[in-house]
Amino acid sequence: MTLWIALALLCLLALAFVVWPLYRSSGRLTPILATVIVLTVGISTALYYQIGRPDVPSGAGSIHEADDMVSALAARLKDNPDDLDGWMTLGRSYQSMQQYDEAVAAFETAFELAHGENADTMVALAIALMGQQGGQLSERSSALFENALALEPSNANALFYSGGAAAQRGDTALAADRWEALLGMGAPPEIQELLQRRINEWRGVPVATIESPALSSGAIVSINLTLSAVARAAMPADATVYVIARDPAQPSPPIAVSPRRLSDLPTVVELSDENAMVAGRPLSGFAELEIVARVSMSGSPMAQSGDWSGSLRVSANSGQTVDLVIDQKIP
Repeated sequence: MTLWIALALLCLLALAFVVWPLYRSSGRLTPILATVIVLTVGISTALYYQIGRPDVPSGAGSIHEADDMVSALAARLKDNPDDLDGWMTLGRSYQSMQQYDEAVAAFETAFELAHGENADTMVALAIALMGQQGGQLSERSSALFENALALEPSNANALFYSGGAAAQRGDTALAADRWEALLGMGAPPEIQELLQRRINEWRGVPVATIESPALSSGAIVSINLTLSAVARAAMPADATVYVIARDPAQPSPPIAVSPRRLSDLPTVVELSDENAMVAGRPLSGFAELEIVARVSMSGSPMAQSGDWSGSLRVSANSGQTVDLVIDQKIP
């Protein structure tokens, strides 16, 4: 997995498990929340190339097997407490399982073992602390990102998060400097425009007018989303459901992605041009759409063995309603 894909994965996890719960709990789009959304969605666009085919497994085993592996690693580290890489792996495992207290503890151990001389341990601990604190950026997290950059000025994660933190506290010049450094490292084309647009805003540079297709003001498709009895019995109520719209002729990247919780089902999911992930690529611009709904057993946005899904093709006619049942297990 490349550096940028790893970065995007962290950002998409933040979107699914930090931004979405914050929005649902607050019920409104606050300035701070809007900043977090811009930061997470921009980078995570690159990852959507990796989830264009949710029917293809990319992980191993069931969630129970994953739990067993994590427990085994934790037990091994009791006998090998100086294994820095092991503690980092354990922390990332806990973080992917949303067990932020355990993740912070593991990364704290790695941080102590590195004696303040490893940028990756600082960044990992800072991100875990943000997860533990409901997405809030504490003084310690900010300091960890800054210390990581002092050690490793080209650390992509530190540049990304510290840039966002600088913008949040009003230092837009520093934020622009950090994200320009990201662009200079060769960010994927899919997110270069998003990064540059934000940088231009911080620099006060007028944004060039981009001609885009006329956007639809209403739902392109409404989905009555349900779950088969067998599927519901096989998964926890707090699992994440990804509703994805994609071009049947070119599945990657998806056109739109809308997260839900399994406990919300059955529900109606409305997809409109407002859900489009990339400017100039609205749902209304396609004659046909493939709608995929996938329940992630691990919480990862990437399809894995053991996930459940359902899919269908629809004509992109405004206002139509379709029924979609999640009833297929990914082998």
